[in-house]
Amino acid sequence: MVETLTLYTAKICPFAQRVELALEESGAKYEKFQVDLQNKPEWYAPKVNPASKVPALAYGGPPVPPSQPSPESTKLAESLVLLEFVADLFPASHLLPKSPVERAKARFFIDAVSTKLLPKFFGFVMRGEVEGGETLYKAIEELQTLIEGKYALGDEWSIADAALTPFLARLELSLRKDLGGFKEGEGTKLLGRLKEGTKFEVFWKYFENVTQRESFKKTFDEVRGSVATLFPFRQDVQYSSP
Repeated sequence: MVETLTLYTAKICPFAQRVELALEESGAKYEKFQVDLQNKPEWYAPKVNPASKVPALAYGGPPVPPSQPSPESTKLAESLVLLEFVADLFPASHLLPKSPVERAKARFFIDAVSTKLLPKFFGFVMRGEVEGGETLYKAIEELQTLIEGKYALGDEWSIADAALTPFLARLELSLRKDLGGFKEGEGTKLLGRLKEGTKFEVFWKYFENVTQRESFKKTFDEVRGSVATLFPFRQDVQYSSP
């Protein structure tokens, strides 16, 4: 019998959505507590995560309200640690392949997301670095070479996809709405380059595959869950209903 699970998350946080995706794909029964990152509960850091970040998991202990975490539960944090934890907790869901080689490939893919894509994502979308569009373009070009099929590792969805999808969704939305730290017009310009011709055909097919899964639709809120909410809304931008 699986112990009680409580996920501390925030709609705006792509790192937290990683774990939500894994939990949904595993079919886990869990409670979810939305942490207001601008006004965190006083009890959150001392009782859940001393780093005061999301995501975090409370595992085990007696059933209690998420706002009253039990000292008997084990508290775990950091999105990539939690992805492997969920995969180990629910082995029948195959969130990590059984083969040592395929498991190594999953970890290599996740490392590429962390070291090659995310620094460029934050540099362009969040900080508006002058050369950010070009370096992000090259990072996506490089990452595309690692996609082996319908999903990162082939035909089966895995935590490798969970590690990447929340950032792709926020990137596409930010570029499409032209909202980010970059100069106005740079977002749509980069999106146009990425959609020109067939060079990124594999990338966009992958994007379609991962964002059409029910786990993604259930855990992504276009209004409150994107990096676009960190920047001023423009009157000419249309947002989907939550």
